Order: sequence, then C-alpha cells, then structure tokens
Amino acid sequence: MTVVNIIEEAETLNAKLATLSLAERLSFVAGLDVRVVFTTSLGIEDQVITAEIGNHRLPIDVVTLQTGRLFPETLALIDETESQYDIHITRYEPEQADIDAYAAKYGMNGFYESVEARHACCGVRKLKPLARALAGATIWITGLRRGQSANRAETPFAEYDAERHLLKINPLADWDIETVKSYVADNSVPVNPLHARGYPSIGCEPCTRAIKPGEPERAGRWWWEQDEKRECGLHVGEEATAVTAR
Repeated sequence: MTVVNIIEEAETLNAKLATLSLAERLSFVAGLDVRVVFTTSLGIEDQVITAEIGNHRLPIDVVTLQTGRLFPETLALIDETESQYDIHITRYEPEQADIDAYAAKYGMNGFYESVEARHACCGVRKLKPLARALAGATIWITGLRRGQSANRAETPFAEYDAERHLLKINPLADWDIETVKSYVADNSVPVNPLHARGYPSIGCEPCTRAIKPGEPERAGRWWWEQDEKRECGLHVGEEATAVTAR
C-alpha cells in the first residue's frame, strides 16, 4: 500500500469513526484483520479504553512503556487493571545500555538541565521502547483527547503517522474530561489515585507535578520548560512529518 493510499484510508476511517460510539470505534478497528496495538500510560483516558477492550474481549494488544521512573501508584495500577479485566499488559522497558549511556553523558537526572537532555531521556525511556512495542503493527490506538492541551486541539479520530508508517487511531478525540470521569464512575474503572491529588496527566515521577487551579490538564508535565507545546515525542511531529485527516 502506498503512502497516498494510507492517507486516503486514514481520511475515510476518520469520517467513519466520527459517526460511532467508543465501543463501536474500538470494535470496528479490532475487526480490520491487522495487528492493532493500544499503548496505555494508565492515565484516566487510557483506563477507559482498556475497560472497553477488556469487557468486550477485543483482539487488541495492550502495552505500556515501563520507563523505570514511573510512580509507585502507576505500577500498582498495572497489576490491578490486569486482574480486573483479565488481560495481559505487556511491559516494554528501556535497554540498560541506553540508560547507562544517557547517565554518562547527562547524569541520571540531567533532563532538568536542558530541553536537549530531556528529549534524550524520553528517547531512551519512551521512544525506543515504543518502536519495539509497535513493531509489526498496522494500527496504533492512543488515548489522546482534543481537550488535553492546545497542542492536541485538532486531534482527529484517525491519522497517518508518517514517522512510524502506520494508522494512528484516537477513539476518545471528541470526549471531554467530564465524559471520561462519568464513564469511570458509572463502570467502576480503576484509576490512578494521583488523579484525585491534582495530577490529571501522569508520566514519569521526576517529570510530573500536580497542577494549580486554572492550569491546563498537561501543565504539570515537564513544568520547568517554557515551551507550551512540550511533549515527550510520542505524539509530536504530525505537522512536520505526518498528514492528518481532519
């Protein structure tokens, strides 16, 4: 399939998913007879998607990036989620050689010192493990929502990820945070207790703080940096390297 064909398929799929419920979106994608991977950070949005996958026994591989710097609460939630939905969440960890090389160059916590060092850390602990997690996949499911940040305000339901050469599906793109919370409450979905302590977006422990009243949901991520579009690299590059379906 050519790049043009994939882009056209993303545009068609984007229009199709816009007419469906969350359960229908996931079921439709799961039925496409290709390898589908869902990457979960165990955040509240991802827990909603995991609940749908588990409750409906959908043939979607659920994986997480075990960076080595996650909160204890996040690690405990992985086990709890597996038990509640009788699923296996595959952990992808960074290579020790990469961790050692990073520490030798920047120091173990060098990400506080420069954007370059922080991007390098995310590259070692997230991007390289993500590449392994998505190897052989045709479709990548994420928990991105338009309301999470200004940088994600135009998130489509389906897009072509040119960097990874696959279709990226964002089934919660049009959900607001109140809808997410209502689903969690109505369906007894286990969530990270840090959410109740002011952490709407949870990543690695050294790089995440609680947000202040009135701040955007992702303001607590890499808070020491000034760039309002700061991301770890998992979900950036679309404007420069991918054509998205709107």
